[in-house]
Amino acid sequence: MPSANYRSLLRTPGAAAFFLPASFGKVGGAMTSLSIVWLVHAHTGTFSAAGLVTGGFAVSEALGAPQLARLVDRFGQTRVLPPALLAHALAVAALVSLVAADASDALLALGGALVGVSVPQLGAMSAARWAALLRTGRAAELPTAFTLESLSNAVAYLVGPASVSALAAAGHPVVGTALAASLSVGGGLLLAAQRGSAPSPAADSAARTRADRSSLRGEIVVLMGLNLAIGVYFGAMQVSVTAFTVEHGAPGATAPVFAVSSCSGLLAGWLYGLRRWRAAPPVQLLVTSSTLTLGTLLLLTVGSPFGLGLVVVLTGATVPPLLVLFSVLTESTVHQTVLTQAFSWLGSASAAGSATAAAVSGWAIDSLGSRGGFAVTATAATAMTLQSLAGLRLLRTPQRQSTRGEPSTGS
Repeated sequence: MPSANYRSLLRTPGAAAFFLPASFGKVGGAMTSLSIVWLVHAHTGTFSAAGLVTGGFAVSEALGAPQLARLVDRFGQTRVLPPALLAHALAVAALVSLVAADASDALLALGGALVGVSVPQLGAMSAARWAALLRTGRAAELPTAFTLESLSNAVAYLVGPASVSALAAAGHPVVGTALAASLSVGGGLLLAAQRGSAPSPAADSAARTRADRSSLRGEIVVLMGLNLAIGVYFGAMQVSVTAFTVEHGAPGATAPVFAVSSCSGLLAGWLYGLRRWRAAPPVQLLVTSSTLTLGTLLLLTVGSPFGLGLVVVLTGATVPPLLVLFSVLTESTVHQTVLTQAFSWLGSASAAGSATAAAVSGWAIDSLGSRGGFAVTATAATAMTLQSLAGLRLLRTPQRQSTRGEPSTGS
């Protein structure tokens, strides 16, 4: 059966027990930002206030995620997650209370920042568990495991925002916010309960110091640059597709175009994870980023929503393999005791790129139309290809400072 690789992974003792809770928790994470938008807008009536609060959330999450991950790597997931989840639940409750009390925009932004800085990084923790579980004897299956993570992220961002929007449209924005927090906290607690699959923290301070230094090497700088670029692509693509459909008098085509892109990505990611690719990951990275660049250049030539839909099949299909390759290269480069932190830094780079792109692409669209926004996506994809080419030799010979044979025990 084609899906036997995925089934065999999930049948690995302890795998499903941490993967499924983390996946449910990621749905909550995918809902959180949009739930804040709906919550604040419903009570204030302005998107400016909602944008201010969501911006505070995004900035604090980007800055706080690596620090939380550093604590996780130092003390272990099972020790850090419960208090972090409690802090997140209290932060969400505080934000809801501030909104209900008609607090000032400044206080609302502070509340949003508290929610963001306490968001549990379940995706990074789940990926670190896969690495610990498969590192000894089954390292060849890591790309398939990271593909599962990528697919669960894609599903989360399909289901989560749609659920929040439906609840808000029905007049229940507070329910959407509470549901997002409940999924994040519930999934996180179930993940923390799985002690046997949790990676072990560094045994001593000297080992942690060496590991921290290893996380700052050139390979990680390249990978952060790649994640920054793909974040710019994500942010610019969302705004540009919407602008294009509005320009062509078909705003109703926006959702189908995004759906086509998402379904293309899900299918491509699923198929990618079924094969053991002979080409080295850095070579795959260069080929895939070049394909994305071609697709973004084609975006500059489309003249109808139908043509746009055809092109996003290509661009959407390239994204999951790229995300998997980022994880594979990170795992092969970074010391295992700072792996959660490395995954979180890459996520922060992507978030920073997405936030920057939203503003830049908006300016480009106002000046040049939707093609100005697509030019931003093409620039980001081209930068990714150039970085892949420049880092080809560096990423091909990673100086791993951990051994694949080290055992993993619960923390």
